[in-house]
Amino acid sequence: MAALPRLVCASSVVLVVWAGFCSAVCVEVPSETEAVQGTHMKLLCISCMKREEVTASTVVEWFYRPEGGKDEPIYKYEKKIHEFPSRFSGRLQWNGSKDMQDVSITVLNVTLNDSGIYTCNITREFEFEIHRPLFTSSRLIHLTVVEEAGEDFTSVISEIMMYILLVFLTLWLLIEMVYCYRKVSKAEEAAQENATDYLAIPSENKENCAVPVEE
Repeated sequence: MAALPRLVCASSVVLVVWAGFCSAVCVEVPSETEAVQGTHMKLLCISCMKREEVTASTVVEWFYRPEGGKDEPIYKYEKKIHEFPSRFSGRLQWNGSKDMQDVSITVLNVTLNDSGIYTCNITREFEFEIHRPLFTSSRLIHLTVVEEAGEDFTSVISEIMMYILLVFLTLWLLIEMVYCYRKVSKAEEAAQENATDYLAIPSENKENCAVPVEE
């Protein structure tokens, strides 16, 4: 009977591992919202699909709206790439996946004027035998372009901790050096005192100090 719980536990582990290998992993994570002037910025747009939806045909449309302005089309992917004439002409690059779950684009050499709201519209048409339903979803990205990269709070904390650790190790090393120096000094003083005491003994007493050898 004791072997039954172990068998059930082992079976559960095998099933979990098998399910992890058999199922595709897709996580809908938000895009970054801050870019540095002159760098490349990936506008992340992920729309996960179920296994039965993999055969769906997907159309992706990207829009840009400046502060106080209106949406204008800038990019479209429908089996092929179509880039609309805009301020981004020649600076947009497809950065999606083959299964069309990641439909991101990259803005090359971002400028301060690229700040605004980006909209990613995904339209999928499912190819079932009886009907062909449509599914639409949207992602909004509020992008802010800065001249220089701001210092991350996490990196600041890490740098402070590194300096504290460095100071601690330096103090510990100094303490160890002082301790070793004092220990060696005491050992040398003790050896010198023993040598002085030995020299102070008369010669006839030194002979008596010799250890007799047993025959």
